[in-house]
Amino acid sequence: MITRHDRVAVDLPKPKGPNPNGASLVQELLGGKFGEMSTLMNYMFQSFNFRGRDEDHARPFYDLIANIAAEEHSHIELVAYTINLLLSGASERGTDPSTSPLSVAEESRNSLHFIASGQTALPVDSMGRPWSGDNVFSSGNLKLDLLHNFFLECGARANKIRVYETTDDPTVRAMAGYLLVRGGVHVVAYARALEVLTGADLSKLFPIPDISNKQFPEAKVLEDQGLHLILYRNNPKDFARVGEVWKGRHPEDGQKLTVEDGGPEGVPTPELPEEPQLTAPGIGAIDEEMLKELAKRLGS
Repeated sequence: MITRHDRVAVDLPKPKGPNPNGASLVQELLGGKFGEMSTLMNYMFQSFNFRGRDEDHARPFYDLIANIAAEEHSHIELVAYTINLLLSGASERGTDPSTSPLSVAEESRNSLHFIASGQTALPVDSMGRPWSGDNVFSSGNLKLDLLHNFFLECGARANKIRVYETTDDPTVRAMAGYLLVRGGVHVVAYARALEVLTGADLSKLFPIPDISNKQFPEAKVLEDQGLHLILYRNNPKDFARVGEVWKGRHPEDGQKLTVEDGGPEGVPTPELPEEPQLTAPGIGAIDEEMLKELAKRLGS
């Protein structure tokens, strides 16, 4: 089992204001081809499907993939909360349906946020297309899977950078900055795994895209704290050998890579206010007449 804590990995400041179109852009980082759902499910299935994992030469690579998969759960949560914060207050709050309180959906790029969910995150991309299992690659060949994972993380990094560049909203930038740093760890991890496995030197490829995390203020402050050097070991007993892959120096700044047992301390999860215009069951004042009518129909 994966132990869950009611916390998120990094503090998400309040948005400048409701921003449903911004939320639709961030959906790409959740349910897109290179989104966090894809990274989670790729590494999860590769770890489930890993054959010969108890062979001495293979175990460190299994430990690496399994650990990164565990961290990706928190990344999905962080992106989802960002979307939810951007959608909070986006529609006209009230309980009178005749005033068209959800009319903002007509102008929003992803109307599903208002029609199919309670102004909350969905497993879709920025165009509203559902996330698909077609995005999972688990070839059964370790070298091929590691190459794919390196490519996947580089593609994810490119998308984070582009979403960052579309908005100056503090919530989006805090989320993107954190994920640029932690996703950068995973890029380095898969490159280092390929180097250990094959002897190839991938250090000259960094960074992809060709821009340093230190140019993003929200990422720089975290790298100054050394967060880009740490690989979290989800379970030190079961995944003890991950340090045989995550070792040496960071390819960009030459600092020493370290393994840390556990996970980030995190911060309390953001509070999401009620949206009374959604008329969700159990929210708002109890309609006494309706209850009497239901009781009558049920024969009570």
